[in-house]
Parts: sequence; C-alpha cells; structure tokens
Amino acid sequence: QVQVLESGGGLVQAGGSLRLSCAASGRIFNIRDMGWHRQAPGKQRELVARITAGGDIKYADSVKGRFNISRHNAENTVSLEMKSLKSEDTGVYYCNAQVVEDFWDTARDYWGQGTQVTVSS
Repeated sequence: QVQVLESGGGLVQAGGSLRLSCAASGRIFNIRDMGWHRQAPGKQRELVARITAGGDIKYADSVKGRFNISRHNAENTVSLEMKSLKSEDTGVYYCNAQVVEDFWDTARDYWGQGTQVTVSS
C-alpha cells in the first residue's frame, strides 16, 4: 500500500510564509503528478499547484507569484513554499500523488490526511 503524509501547516499572520512538505511511501514504482489541493470551510476542494515528474507546473491563478511547488523524484517528496499569505489562503491543504505501484500498473490517486493552514488578518 501507499501512504501520503503532509507536514508543515500552522497559524501565520497575513503577509507571512509557510512551507508544506509531503512524502509518499510504500509500494511505489514511480509517481506521475504530485500536487497540493486545499479546502476552505464551506467550499469545494480546489487545486493549488501541481507538478509532473518531468517538472511541468500548474498553479491556481490565485497563488501565482506567491507559491512555489517543487519535488524530489528520488525521495518521492513534494513541497509547497507559500509567501505573502492572505486570509483567503486559509484551509486544509491536501497532498496528492498519482502513484504507479508496479511497472504493469496504471496510476492511482493517493491523498494525505490534510494539514491545516490558518492565516490571520
């Protein structure tokens, strides 16, 4: 099986910074996309940033220029550096990994439990 574990959330004042980290472990042949989604209270989960194994990146318009996603393929990790945080960035941040468990297999989505990010204004 595959486990996805996030860390690094917390409480920060508006304008501050936080770094989220995520590690996938277990039965992993390779990982396609890795990314971060968030869910604010009363809202649907939305994509924040995604990075392919080859390094192609997509950001939500609301975080462009403030957030930076990176990954370390050999260690199956992905990080999200968040700067100039705003109150609207508050939410639970979930790490996602598209994992291929065997060479003949297709990719499956795995999610972490989520980490809370709270930005106070």
